[in-house]
Amino acid sequence: MRVSRDEFEALVEKAVAGLPEEFRRLLDNVAVMVEEEPSAEDLEEVGIDPADPERDELFGLYHGVPLPDRDSSYSALPDRILIYRGPILRCCESRREVLREVRDTVLHELGHYYGLEEDELPF
Repeated sequence: MRVSRDEFEALVEKAVAGLPEEFRRLLDNVAVMVEEEPSAEDLEEVGIDPADPERDELFGLYHGVPLPDRDSSYSALPDRILIYRGPILRCCESRREVLREVRDTVLHELGHYYGLEEDELPF
């Protein structure tokens, strides 16, 4: 599937903008960014062997301190939500699938930001 970087970034922005207002208001000190591919360190962080040619694809990753774990003195560089363009495009066969996967991945990673564990997330 081919989607330009600019178009892909616009899909990510649309997914964030489509959040209900009560969730958008809670976004504080977090940057949602597009990367082409996950680093070896990112893959290892989630238990994926970067040397395995048959490894699972990683679509996104949250780096930071979840909102419920922050106290009133919390001060740090922005948390980061990384959305990986390459893996998503390799796994999708249509623009509709890309749109859905971007939305689902953004929501999944934001769920971690809001303090949800992997087994609490809908996708």
